[in-house]
Amino acid sequence: MLWLPGARAEAGATVQTAAGRLQGRVVDGLAVFRGIPYARAPVGALRWQPPQALPPWRGVREAGTNGAACTQTPGPSLEGGGDPGPLSEDCLFLNIWAPADAAAAPGPRPVLVWLHGGALVLGAGGLDIYDGAALARQGLVVVTLNYRLGPLGYFNHPALEARSPDGAMNFGLLDQIAALRWVQRHIAAFGGDPRQITVAGQSAGAQSVLALLAAPPARGLVQRAIVQSAYGIPSHSRAQARAAGVRLASAVGLPGARASLTQLRRVPAAQLVAQAGPGRSLAPSLIVGDAAMPQALLPAFQAGRQAAVPLLIGSTSHEASVALAFGLQPAVLVQQLGAARILLAPLYPGVTDEAELGRQVVRDVAFTAFARRIAVLQSRRAPVWRYHFDRLPEAARGTQPGVAHGGEVPAVFGTGDLCRCLAVPLSDADRQAWQRVSARWAAFARGGPPDTAAGPAWPRDSRWQPVVLEFGETEAVVPDFMRQRLDTLVAGLALAGWFAGSR
Repeated sequence: MLWLPGARAEAGATVQTAAGRLQGRVVDGLAVFRGIPYARAPVGALRWQPPQALPPWRGVREAGTNGAACTQTPGPSLEGGGDPGPLSEDCLFLNIWAPADAAAAPGPRPVLVWLHGGALVLGAGGLDIYDGAALARQGLVVVTLNYRLGPLGYFNHPALEARSPDGAMNFGLLDQIAALRWVQRHIAAFGGDPRQITVAGQSAGAQSVLALLAAPPARGLVQRAIVQSAYGIPSHSRAQARAAGVRLASAVGLPGARASLTQLRRVPAAQLVAQAGPGRSLAPSLIVGDAAMPQALLPAFQAGRQAAVPLLIGSTSHEASVALAFGLQPAVLVQQLGAARILLAPLYPGVTDEAELGRQVVRDVAFTAFARRIAVLQSRRAPVWRYHFDRLPEAARGTQPGVAHGGEVPAVFGTGDLCRCLAVPLSDADRQAWQRVSARWAAFARGGPPDTAAGPAWPRDSRWQPVVLEFGETEAVVPDFMRQRLDTLVAGLALAGWFAGSR
C-alpha cells in the first residue's frame, strides 16, 4: 500500500513492494520515485547476459534521484532531451509517477511504460522530456526506464556463441522485458493495475515496442501499444552481428574472433562504446536469431505471431530530420537510386526540388509507409488507430519543413516548457493543442479509443478503409491519407526485399 504523509511539496512518499521499501517524493500531488533498480547490475560476469533478478533489499531505499544512464557517447540525446547525466554500465533503473492520493481512486490505475528513443545507442528514461507528471495527472501510473545500449545492449561474438550457439544478443530488449515483468509484479504497490499496461515508445523505443509485441518471452506482459515513428529498416542477422563483434574486438586491441569472453568483459564499457563506429555498430537495428527476436519484425507480423493488442501508431511530417542528424543528405540518397528515381515522380506530383523530394521520400520510405504496413497487419488482429503529426509551435512555422523526428514527444508528455528541447517558446494555443494530444494518448492507455470531448472522433484504421487523424493547425480526420503513394511504396519495398526482415 502507498503511504503518503501530508500534502506539502517535496514531502516523502514511502511504498512497500515485494522488492523492498522505497522512499520517493511527493511533488505537486504526485508520488515520484526515481532510480529504482529492476535487475542486477549487468557488470563483470553479467555483461552480455540476460538481466538477472535483483534480490530484495533490506531497509528503505532512497528513490529521489535518477539512476545513471546506460553507457553511451556523452552528450545530448537525439530527441533533444538534453544530457542524460552520469553514465554507467550499472544502469538498469526505472522511474515512476503516480497520483499521490491512491485512496481516492475507484480502483487501480492504468499503467503507461515508456521506452526512450536514440537509435539504440543514446538516451535515458530520466530525461526531462519524458517527465511523467502531466500524464500521471490524467490518472495514469507512468513508468520510464533505461535499457542497455550500443555494443553492451546489442552484440554477438564467437566467444558468446561458443558458450551458447543460440544465445542472447538483444540484451537491451531483454532488459525491457525484465522491466515489464518488474512492473507487472510490483506496480500495484504504486496504485497501478498490472492488467492494464500500455507499452509506448518513439523511434528506437517504437521499434522496441514492435519487437516486444512479437517476442515470445514478452507475451501477456502488455495489453496495449503505442508506436511513434518506428522505422522500416531491416534487422541484422546473427552472422552480421557476429562479424561486427569481431571487428569491434579488434578495434579495442583484442585478437578479433579469437578474443575470449573474459578478455571482452575486461574492456571498459566506455572504450567499447567509443570504438563502435561504422562496421562495428549495429545501430539502429535489432538482431534476428535469439529467443527475444527469433524472427524479423515484418515476417512475424505477416505470420500473425505478434500479440493481438490494440495499437496506436504514426509518424511526423519531417522524419527525414533524423537522416540529417546522422550526416545523411536525403537528396543524395534519392540520387543514388539512379534511373529508379523516375518511378518516384508520379508519387510526388509538383515536387521538383531535389532536396524536398529527398526529404519526402526518406520520410515515407523509412517511416510513413512502414507505419501503414504495420497498421494493416495489426488491424487483422486488433483495433488500430493511425496518426500523422504536423503541428509545429506557432513561432516555428515557416522556419521548418515540418515536425522533426521526435517532435511530437513533448506534446505527448506535456513537457514543452520543461525539456529545454524547443527552439522557440510555446504559445497558449500550442499548449492547448498539445494537451489535447496528450489527452488522446491517456484515453487510449485507459482502455478506450483515443478520443476527447474537444476533438473529432478518431476512426479505426484498416487495409480497405485507411484513415489517419492528422495533428496540424487543427485535428482532422483524413481518409485515404497518402493511400496510393504508401501502397505503392509498400509494394515496391516488399518486391525489393527491403521489408523482408534481416539484411
